[in-house]
Amino acid sequence: MKTRVFLSFVFLLTAESLGQQHQIQRALDFIESFEPQTLAEQATICEIPAPPFKEDKRTAYFKKRFHELGLKNVHIDKVGNVIGERTGTSQKPTLVLSAHLDTVFPEGTDVKVIRTDTTLKAPGIGDDSRGLAAMLAVVHALNEAKIRTEGTLVFVATVGEEGLGDLRGVRHLFEYELKDRITHFVSIDGSGNNYTDSAVGSNRYRVTFKGPGGHSYGAFGLSNPIHALGRAVEKISRLKVPAQPKTTFNVGRIEGGTSVNSIAHSAWFEMDMRSESAEELAKLDSSFKYLVQHALAEENEFWTSPRKLAVDVNLIGQRPTGTLGADNPMLKAVLAADSILGIKSESRAGSTDSNVPISLGIPAITIPGGGRGEGAHSLNEIFFKKDSHLGPQRALLTVLAVVGISK
Repeated sequence: MKTRVFLSFVFLLTAESLGQQHQIQRALDFIESFEPQTLAEQATICEIPAPPFKEDKRTAYFKKRFHELGLKNVHIDKVGNVIGERTGTSQKPTLVLSAHLDTVFPEGTDVKVIRTDTTLKAPGIGDDSRGLAAMLAVVHALNEAKIRTEGTLVFVATVGEEGLGDLRGVRHLFEYELKDRITHFVSIDGSGNNYTDSAVGSNRYRVTFKGPGGHSYGAFGLSNPIHALGRAVEKISRLKVPAQPKTTFNVGRIEGGTSVNSIAHSAWFEMDMRSESAEELAKLDSSFKYLVQHALAEENEFWTSPRKLAVDVNLIGQRPTGTLGADNPMLKAVLAADSILGIKSESRAGSTDSNVPISLGIPAITIPGGGRGEGAHSLNEIFFKKDSHLGPQRALLTVLAVVGISK
């Protein structure tokens, strides 16, 4: 087994005795042999619907699983996170290992998993059914190897990671539920073997143009909210943003009007802006707001009617940006685990639950759950099983490098 060749490296981080070394090896061996059950759990999780803001069925499942695995103080907090603790000999460090419950798919989406010898296919099978299953596999392995950690591990299945959830689950952990307790944070999210140690920030808006509306023929000459919206989107589409640091924008949703022969009384669009740089994100935000007002003025000036349009620009989501750099102890722990397991990985900037702790200066990282994935956030998402056990093995070694093993 590959891990035996490299395992002495992790002992420098975590294990001081031969007994501790045997425990780590036993846990790694267990994860590999247990992988068929982990894959089965991944499919079970995927088939429990968890639409945005409606994660309650998965919440109930994870509360049950946390109890079954012997975690302590298992509960559902005020926003819907499922929390369970594995207390160490000390309260510090306290590391949160998390994965998110929610998907991007609306109610009614067919989430039945199609299984083959090499793949699992279904919406959400990788993001984040894999992360959730890998998190449970880590608990199983710690139990099987009878590992007692020095620091405390808190396992959390979070809500609100996707879309307009706006990281509400992980925000609640740091602002209320576990405030001032968390010293380190690891999120398991999606498939593959890379890692995210740089937080991509985002601002999201709903822009609503409003006016009196009227008959398309009888009231012709009124300013039109849909026309104003079109002007705004056209102007936004010509914005120039830097390739480095990567900065992006997208108008993702549009709605308005009542009929083909009516001048709309309202129309809205939703705008997403992202950047690895807080400065560039602020510049883009300012340009966007200017163009919206410019579009409003153009539409009002074009028509002679005194009945003018108004616009509301409402912030509907905001994720912080940040990076902890090469000194991030979680990055060092992941790279050590990669060396042990023979994983070749690269850094990726992304928007994950780790955005919140990174922005607070708390050591954090997001790692995927192993295997390989394609089609995330699509109805054709697929998970390739090959070497998928490396994901939970990596998560195990990463957290042990921080919390240590009790003598």
